Amino acid sequence: MKNIRNFCIIAHIDHGKSTLADRLLDSTNSVTSREKQEQLLDSMDLERERGITIKSHAIQMVHTHEGVEYTLNLIDTPGHVDFSYEVSRSIAACEGALLIVDAAQSIQAQTISNLYLALENDLEIIPVLNKVDLPSANPEEVTDDIVDLLGCDASDVIPASAKTGLGIDEILKAIIERVPAPKGDPDAPLRALVFDSVYNPFRGVETYFRVFDGSIKKNQKIKFVATNKSYGADEIGTLKLKQFPRNEIKAGDVGYLITGIKDAREVKVGDTITDSEIPTTAVISGFEDVKPMVFAGIYPVDTEEYEDLRASMEKLQLNDASLVFQPESSAALGFGFRCGFLGMLHLEIIQERLEREFDMTVITTVPNVSYLAYTTKNPDEGIIVSNPSDLPEPSTLSHVEEPYIKASIITKADFVGPVMGLCIEKRGEITNQSYLTTERVELSFDMPLAEIVFDFYDRLKTVSKGYASFDYSPIGMRKSKLVKVDVLLNGNTVDALSALIHQDNAYNIGKKMCEKLKELIPRQQFDIPIQAAIGAKIIARETVKALRKDVTAKCYGGDISRKRKLLEKQKKGKKRMRQVGNVEIPQEAFMAVLKLND
Repeated sequence: MKNIRNFCIIAHIDHGKSTLADRLLDSTNSVTSREKQEQLLDSMDLERERGITIKSHAIQMVHTHEGVEYTLNLIDTPGHVDFSYEVSRSIAACEGALLIVDAAQSIQAQTISNLYLALENDLEIIPVLNKVDLPSANPEEVTDDIVDLLGCDASDVIPASAKTGLGIDEILKAIIERVPAPKGDPDAPLRALVFDSVYNPFRGVETYFRVFDGSIKKNQKIKFVATNKSYGADEIGTLKLKQFPRNEIKAGDVGYLITGIKDAREVKVGDTITDSEIPTTAVISGFEDVKPMVFAGIYPVDTEEYEDLRASMEKLQLNDASLVFQPESSAALGFGFRCGFLGMLHLEIIQERLEREFDMTVITTVPNVSYLAYTTKNPDEGIIVSNPSDLPEPSTLSHVEEPYIKASIITKADFVGPVMGLCIEKRGEITNQSYLTTERVELSFDMPLAEIVFDFYDRLKTVSKGYASFDYSPIGMRKSKLVKVDVLLNGNTVDALSALIHQDNAYNIGKKMCEKLKELIPRQQFDIPIQAAIGAKIIARETVKALRKDVTAKCYGGDISRKRKLLEKQKKGKKRMRQVGNVEIPQEAFMAVLKLND
């Protein structure tokens, strides 16, 4: 056990985590030159194209240092704020962390939040200054920033470049010398932490785990604590680039487990594995069910594809257990699903994967968050509302609570004004402002999650010329004055366009929605009124004018009453047509409502 080192790589998005992992694999000869490729651990096409890591990846390396052979277990983590629960479980499985900071971009919001996660778990932090070979790199200044943040010596910071391979040997040496060996009782009952799971279409769910106490043997009867289900360990082994089956994995080591589970929901990330005969009494803390933050409706473009969409969603859920969905129907869009996502990036990825992997083109409705509504009948019990059309009638509604987040934004001092303006416009309250250096400011806000769901991230990048980095964590529910804004087309409510909006912004947003829809809905043979309403009160209206035939073209001269007769006749026809006419809403209209500020 003393020759095992478990560590993970944490950093902000795009600071070079996966590239550094490649270099570590090269220098320990864990991959052959034939298997080598850029960002080797990012296995999904989508990850490679966007240059982001969506899932954590675990891999084992063997490295000889001063004549002793060490086993190094590396976990590469995602950098996005949506996947922070996954990062926290990966951190719980390790004793050390490489904190990577880009020498050109310095410390950013995610760097700090991931660092705090690692410090809470008492990890040994090895700071690495990456990308020092870039012409825009500023190693001295960024090293000072890291020293201020961590309180370490400047000599502890390892300058490196994952692209050129500079400093890789120093990093390996630091991992072996500075990261403590795992502690654990090899003779106690089995206690292991599940930090990830992957679905394999041939073998079922593969569970990645880290053993804390005892050991796990092939064919042993094991139990998952959170779901309280028992299985037989059909195959266990270690994770090299390919899987290597073993007969036993001892305390302190990392491995994979195949039990033939078909349903990914039975394996919860953060759960404890133990022996089903002699279970452990000390369950690993920190387990929680992943809670979706953002909800949106997903509907097939063609209603007949509903069953295909259900099958696709279920297959996708095998790969990504944090996706939750339940059937719902909408008068405008037919049958579909109400899905819960971890954040906006997660929503985008799911949508893209549905299109790529399953050939499903879908319509996504306006994303929203889940609220708690209290009625006057029983004011102590809240009703969870994740779809605006489920909100109780205004007459029976007592009040609504919405989820708030603590947002931390790090930006250059020049952009403090515009960033503050944006946050205050989004109903944020500033709680703290601290200068990390003379140039960089950290701003903390309490703001409603619903406000950042739309276009907050894009606009933050715009007002700060791309320099601001953003991170958030939920802080609970707060009472808010929210109203439900409905959109009526030709007098009929379009339920897919309803939204819960703060009372102060309702008029503006309703007006903008109507204007946007007026541009997008094609003209018909009759007038189409587009109205925004709160309850029965109309707050904004636009009209798409009818296409009209020139009925008076054949009248030359003569009395005006002849023309009027023809126009009146046309008007009657249009009125009748409007009563029976249906308005088709183009797909762009549903998405355009998200981009009201363009």
